[in-house]
Amino acid sequence: MRTVVFDLDGTLADTSADLIAAANACFRGLGHGDLLDPEQDALTAFHGGRAMLTLGLSRLGIADDALIAAQYPVLLAAYADGIDTHTRLYPGAVEAVQALRAAGYATAICTNKPEGLAETLTRRLGIRDLFGSLIGADTLPTRKPDPAPYLAAVHQAGGIPARSILIGDTETDRKTAAAVGVPCVLVSFGPEGAGVARLAPEALLDHYRDLPALADRLLGA
Repeated sequence: MRTVVFDLDGTLADTSADLIAAANACFRGLGHGDLLDPEQDALTAFHGGRAMLTLGLSRLGIADDALIAAQYPVLLAAYADGIDTHTRLYPGAVEAVQALRAAGYATAICTNKPEGLAETLTRRLGIRDLFGSLIGADTLPTRKPDPAPYLAAVHQAGGIPARSILIGDTETDRKTAAAVGVPCVLVSFGPEGAGVARLAPEALLDHYRDLPALADRLLGA
């Protein structure tokens, strides 16, 4: 079965504001106030909690791996409390996934967000039932760009890796697809915008309405 595997943050949904809010909650708890900006630092948000903590503390001249490790679970707890406060699905995402499924595709999510948080978010957004599998950062011993999570997502959705594509928004997704040997489609409406073209994916996606036809082109009928 042909399968389309989606990243979550920055691909299906813009989660940056809620991620930044969680990091800023950590900084306030440390007595520093808000150190990250929801708009200017959105791209860092999609590189994960540790990246946000590192960036914020660097603005104070602090480089402390132990402090970052200690604050990471605090950040996750803060994020869980406000996981869907500002998060929104990108326009056309639901309709595109529904169209793929109607055309006989399997659909899956492979994300570097912890599985529990990804399950909570997709259910709150009302999209969990649209995907045959969901593999998170801690589902397996490894995470993207290691190929194992992607392969697990495809298999659990009932698909065949050789007939699959990855829809993502970052270099991590590009490297994952390369490691598996499948086409990579990067969205140009994500955190980096059209700048993702520098990663030379097999295709760029400017709007979700174009995805069904693009999937047909890359995977055949």
